[in-house]
Amino acid sequence: MRRITGREKEETLIELQSAPDSQTTEESSENHVSSSSERAPLPGHSETDRLQPNRDTVFFRDGVRRIDFVLSYVDDKDERKQERRKEFEANLEKSGLELETEDKADSKDQKTYFLKIHAPWDVLATYADVLKIKVPFKESDFPHGREAPLNWISHPFRLPDHIMNPQPDYFTYHFEKNKVDFFLIRDKETFFPPSTRNRIVFYILARCPYYSEGRQDREKTGIKRLLSNGTYTAAFPLHDCRYWKKSRNAECESERFNLYNHWARFLCFYKQQPLNLIRKYYGEKIGIYFAWLGFYTEMLFFAALMGLICFTYGVLSYDDNISSKEICDSVIGGRIVMCPLCDRKCPFWKLNSTCLSSWQSHLFDNEGTVFFAIFMGIWVTLFLEFWKRRQARLEYEWDLVDFEEEQQQLQIRPEFEINCTNRRLNKITQEMEPYLPVHSRCARYFLSGATVLFWVSLIVACIIGVIAYRLAVHAAFASIIKDPMRKIQLVGRFITPQLATSVTASCINFVIIMILNFFYEKVAVWITDLEIPKTHLEYENRLTMKMFLFQFVNYYSSCFYVAFFKGKFVGYPGDYSYMFGKWSRLRNEECDPGGCLIELTTQLLIVMVGKQLWGNIQEALLPLIRNWWSSRKGHHSPDNRYSRWEQDYVLVNFSQLGLFHEYLEMVIQFGFITLFVASFPLAPLLALVNNILEIRVDAWKFTTQFRRPMASKARNIGAWQEILNAVAILSVVTNSFIMAFTSDMIPRLVYLYAYSRHGNMEGYINNSLSVYNISQIPLPNMPEDDWHHNSTSTCRYRDYRYPPGHEREYTHTMQFWHILAAKMAFIIIMEHVVFVVKFFVAWLIPDVPSDVKARIRRERFLVQEYLHNYEVEKLKLQLSASFITEPCSDWTLRPDKQEMLSECLT
Repeated sequence: MRRITGREKEETLIELQSAPDSQTTEESSENHVSSSSERAPLPGHSETDRLQPNRDTVFFRDGVRRIDFVLSYVDDKDERKQERRKEFEANLEKSGLELETEDKADSKDQKTYFLKIHAPWDVLATYADVLKIKVPFKESDFPHGREAPLNWISHPFRLPDHIMNPQPDYFTYHFEKNKVDFFLIRDKETFFPPSTRNRIVFYILARCPYYSEGRQDREKTGIKRLLSNGTYTAAFPLHDCRYWKKSRNAECESERFNLYNHWARFLCFYKQQPLNLIRKYYGEKIGIYFAWLGFYTEMLFFAALMGLICFTYGVLSYDDNISSKEICDSVIGGRIVMCPLCDRKCPFWKLNSTCLSSWQSHLFDNEGTVFFAIFMGIWVTLFLEFWKRRQARLEYEWDLVDFEEEQQQLQIRPEFEINCTNRRLNKITQEMEPYLPVHSRCARYFLSGATVLFWVSLIVACIIGVIAYRLAVHAAFASIIKDPMRKIQLVGRFITPQLATSVTASCINFVIIMILNFFYEKVAVWITDLEIPKTHLEYENRLTMKMFLFQFVNYYSSCFYVAFFKGKFVGYPGDYSYMFGKWSRLRNEECDPGGCLIELTTQLLIVMVGKQLWGNIQEALLPLIRNWWSSRKGHHSPDNRYSRWEQDYVLVNFSQLGLFHEYLEMVIQFGFITLFVASFPLAPLLALVNNILEIRVDAWKFTTQFRRPMASKARNIGAWQEILNAVAILSVVTNSFIMAFTSDMIPRLVYLYAYSRHGNMEGYINNSLSVYNISQIPLPNMPEDDWHHNSTSTCRYRDYRYPPGHEREYTHTMQFWHILAAKMAFIIIMEHVVFVVKFFVAWLIPDVPSDVKARIRRERFLVQEYLHNYEVEKLKLQLSASFITEPCSDWTLRPDKQEMLSECLT
C-alpha cells in the first residue's frame, strides 16, 4: 500500500473519485453492514472541497477515512532517524494501518511533517477481539428510573439529556471477529467510538518494532522509545473540533464543543458533570477520576456544613468563655506573672497579654469540637462506603465489571516485554511469556527501598532542622521589641513570639516541601521504572505507594510535631529539657499561651491553603501562559489554513502521570481534612471551595489546554482506594489524640466535674498553673532583664506540680494523674465508639446496589441465551447448506446426520 504525501494530493483525489462503485456494492452485499467508505460524499463537502479540503478536519483527504492517531516529526537530515521512521512506518503498514503524510510545506512552521494514521475495519475488529473490548449486542430492556415527586428541585442543576446520556443503554459482550453478525453493527466506521479506535491504534504503536525483518533487536520497539530518542516529536489522537465552535462536518460529533459549553466553563459550577460524555470522549480512566472528584466534593458539602456550625458555636459562645475572661481580666490575668519561655532573651510576662490568643483558641477548641471530631470519623466511613456503591454502578454502566482480569493478562507494558529477555511457560495459558528472575527482582527492590528510605530520612532531617530553627529564632523574636508595660514581648501589635515563630517556620517548611516534591517526583519515576512492573496497573500502584509515602511524611510531619510533640516534653523551671542536650542551649519549645491547638490550626492553615493556591496557580496559569501565543494565533486563523493536527500539536501533552498528580493532590487534601480536622473545623469548607474550582479548572485544562489523551480503561481508582481507607482509620486515632493531648478540653472537663467549687469554670486558670520560686531558677535560664524583683518572688507555668515548700515540691500532683487517666479513657472510648459505628455502617451498606446486581445477572443470562441461540441458528444454516449441496445417496448412507439436522431444526 502506498502512502499519500502532500505532493500527490491531486493525483490521489482524482484516483479516489474515479474508483468504480461496483466494488463497493459487492462489499456491501457480502458484509450486510454499511461502511463510511460506501457512503456518498459527506455533507458540507462539495466537489471543490474534495479537491481543496477543509484542513480543520479529522478525516483523511478523501473525507471518508477517519484520522485515529497523528505522529509528528521534523526532518533534521539525521539518517538514523530517517531509517527508524522508514522501518517503523513500513511495519505499521504491514500491521494493516493506513498512513497519510502531510508535507512540511503544508504546515504552518514549514518544518514539521505530520503522519496521519487510520485503522480500517479489519484492524479494529482483530484487535478488539484481542483486547476483549465489550460492544453492544442488544438494547437494554431495563426501564429508566421514574421521576421522583420532588425531582423538579434538581432541574436547575441538570444538563440536557443528550449531554448526560450521549448514547443509548445496551447489553454488551466481548467482541469476537468470527461473530460479527451477533453484535448490533449498523455502521462499521462508527461502530467503534473514537476513544476505542485511538486506544487500539496506540496498542499497535506501542508494540510495533522499527527494525528490519532480518534483525532481532528487541529494544527497538514501540512509539515511546521513538519519542524519547527524538525520531518523532509527538504522538496523539485528535480532538474532534475546536472547543469554541462546532465542526462544519456533520459526520463529526463535536463532543469537545459540548464538553466545553456544559462542563468546562466556571459558570457551570453548580451543574452536574456529564460523566457519560467524559467517558465516551476521554475514556474510562479519566471518567472515573472526575466521577470520584465530583462525589468527594458533594460529600464535602455535609462536612463543611457541620464544620461551619461548629465554628459558629465557638463564635456564639465567645462571651460565655470564662477561662478567656479570667486571662483578660486585669485583676486575675494582670497579676499573674509567667515564667520565661526561653533562656536569657525571654523575660517574665503577664498572663493577660495573651488575651487575644486565648479568644482565638476558643473559636476552635470548644465543646463542639469533640462532636465534630466524632462526626468526621463517621463521615469518612459514609463517604468511602457510598463511593463503593457509586463505583459499582459505574463499573456496570461503563462495561468494567470483568476488566480486572483483562488488565492483568492483556495490558502488559511494552517495557516489560522488551527488558525481560527470559521466557517461561505460563501454567494457565500454556504459552511462553517474559519474566523477571528472582535475583534481579530482589536487587531492584532493594535499591528501590533504599532510595525511598533515604528520601524519607532526608525529610525527617529537614523537619528536625525546622524544629531547631523554631527553637533558635524564638528568642530572637522575643528580643525584637521591649514592651515597657512589662507584658510579653510583642512582634507588631497582635503577634506573640510563639505565633511569629510558628508562622515563619510553617512558611519555611512549605517551601522545603515544594522543593523536595520537585526532586522526589523524578526519583520515584526512575526507581519505579527500574523495578520493571509487568502491567500498567502494577506500575501505577507501585508509583502511587512510593509517592504517597513520601508525600505523607513531607506534608504531615510538621503537623504531627505540633500536635503530638510540641509542649509535651518541656520540663519545668529549673529542670528544662533540651533538644540536643543542655550544651545546645536549644530548649524544647513550649506551646503558645493560648494552647497548642491554635498553633496546629496555624500550621494546618498555612500548609493546606498554600498547597491549594500553588496547585491552582500551576494548573490554571502556567498552561494558559504557555499556550497563550499559539492559542491566540489559532483563534484568528481561518479553518482551511490552520489544520486540526497543527492546532492540537501546539497544545500541552497530557503525560502518563498527569492523572496521578490530580489524585495525589486530592488525597493529600483528604488527609488534611481528616487527620487534623479536630484542630480546624473550617478545613472541609476550604476544601469544598477549592474542589468546586478544581473540577472546572481540570475540565478547562482537558478541553482547551491539553491534547486529547489516549483513552485508557480503569475499573476503579486503584491503589488510592486502599490509601483512603488507611487514612480514614488513622484519622480516628489522630483526632482522638488531638482532643486528648493537644486540646485543653479534657483538663477543663476534669476541673469542672472534680475540682470546681462552684460547678463552673471559675478558677480554672489559677488551678491549671503551677508555682515556681524565682530564686531557684538557674542563672542560665534567667532573663537578662530582672525586673521581677520589684513585683513578685514567684512565677507561674503550665503544668500540674506541687508548689515550693511542699514535701513533694515540683512533682506531679494527683490532679495530673487524674487528667492523664481521663485522657487515656477518652481515647479508648472515642476510638471504640467511632470504630464500632464505622464497621457497623460499612456492614450495613452493601458495596454493590441491589439493582446493579440484578442488571449484572440479567446481562449474563442474556449473553448465555443469545450466544446459545446464535450458535444453534448458525449450525442450522451450516447443516441446511450441507444438505442442499450433498447428493441424496450420501444422506441415505448417513442417518446420524439426518438425526442431527432434525434435532437442531426442532
